[in-house]
Amino acid sequence: MATMSGPAQEDAARLEVFRQEVRAFIAENLPEELRARVERGYDLLSRDDHSFWQKKLYDRGWAAPAWPVQYGGTGWSAAMRQVFEDECGRASCPRTQPQGVKMIGPIIFTHGTPAQKERFLQPILKSDEWWCQGYSEPGAGSDLAALSTRAVAEGGHYRVNGQKIWTTLAHWADWMFCLVRTDSSGRRQEGITFLLIDMKSPGITVRPIVSLDLAHHFNEVFFQDVMVPMENRIGEEGRGWTYAKALLGHERVAITEHGRAHERLDRLKRIAREARINGNELIDDAAFRAQLAQVEIELMAAQATTLRLLEGQASPALSSVLKLRSSEITQRLSRMNLDALGPHALRFDLEQAEQGPSQGDPLPSFAIGRGVEYLRWRALTVAGGTSEIQRNIIAKMIFGD
Repeated sequence: MATMSGPAQEDAARLEVFRQEVRAFIAENLPEELRARVERGYDLLSRDDHSFWQKKLYDRGWAAPAWPVQYGGTGWSAAMRQVFEDECGRASCPRTQPQGVKMIGPIIFTHGTPAQKERFLQPILKSDEWWCQGYSEPGAGSDLAALSTRAVAEGGHYRVNGQKIWTTLAHWADWMFCLVRTDSSGRRQEGITFLLIDMKSPGITVRPIVSLDLAHHFNEVFFQDVMVPMENRIGEEGRGWTYAKALLGHERVAITEHGRAHERLDRLKRIAREARINGNELIDDAAFRAQLAQVEIELMAAQATTLRLLEGQASPALSSVLKLRSSEITQRLSRMNLDALGPHALRFDLEQAEQGPSQGDPLPSFAIGRGVEYLRWRALTVAGGTSEIQRNIIAKMIFGD
C-alpha cells in the first residue's frame, strides 16, 4: 500500500495538529448543556445562544474563517476551513448566524463603501447585530426577478413599500439586506437595487409564520413608506441583481454544512447500533448498511467538491451543484434517522426535544429531536433556490444559453 511522503505528509500532519487545536478549543469553551441542545435541534436555541458562541469565536480570532484577513478573517487555507467546519459540526456547536457572516458580510467588504465597511463588519463579526434576507415575495420566489417591492428616491432617501415573505429570523434581526425595484422600464433584472434596511425603521411590520415543525423560523415583513438613507445602498442603483447573485452563491455554499451532515451520519450509526430502540441492532441489516455506505460515499464526494470550490479550482457556478446534492443528502440522512427509530419516530414533541429525555424514556438523548429535524429540513430543497432552479443553472452552465 502506498504511503504519503514529502509535502503531502507534512500537510496532513499540519492539518491534524490544527484539528486537535480546534477540538481543544471547543472542549474548553462550549458548555455541555448548550452542546446537548444543539444536538437535539439547533432551531430550539435563542439568539443569545448563537451569539454566545460567535463571541467566543471572535475572541479567538475565528469569527469569519472565509473573510480576508484585513477584515477579520483567519488566513486559513481551504483545507483548514473545511477541518474547522467539520469539527464544529461534529461537536454540535451553535451555528454562525449565516445571514451576517456568510452572506451579507462578503458583499459589504467586496462592494460596500469604506463607511459601510466601518459601520457594519465588526458588529457582524461580534454578533452584536443580526441580519435577515429580504429576497422572496408572495409573487417572486423561484422567479426572484419578478419582485415588486418598490423604492422611490426622495431627496437623500428611498421610500420603500411592499412585502417580503419566508424571511428567516426577521423577528431577531437588527438589519435586512433587501432587493427592491427602482426601475420598471427595462429588463426586470436591470431595475433592481440592493438596500440595507434598519429593522427598527418606522413603517416595518413583522408577522410570524409557523412552519411544519411547529417552530417560528419564518416571517412576513411589510414595508409602508419606510425611509432608507441612500448611503445604505450597496453599489450602484439598478445593479442589485449582480450583488444578489453573488450573495446567493455564498448562501448555497453555506447551506452545504458538511460537518453537520457528518454529525447526522455519525448519529445515524449510533442509533443503528442501539438495540433498545428496535430490539435489535439495525447495523446488522445488510440492506441498511448498503444505504448507509451509499450516503456516506455521496457525502465524501460532496465534501471533496466543496474543497475544490474553496480552493478556486472550480467555477463559482458549481455552488448550485453543491447546494442541490448537499440538500438532498441532508434530507436523506434525516429520513434515514426516522427510519432507524422505527415506531419511536411517530412521537413528535417540540417541548421534549428542547428539554431532553424524561425519566424512563426508552430513547437515548442523541435520538431526541429527530422528528423536529426531519420536518425542518423538508424546506432545504427550496431554501436558497429550489432544486429545479439549481438544475436549470447547471444545465445553462453546461450547455449555454
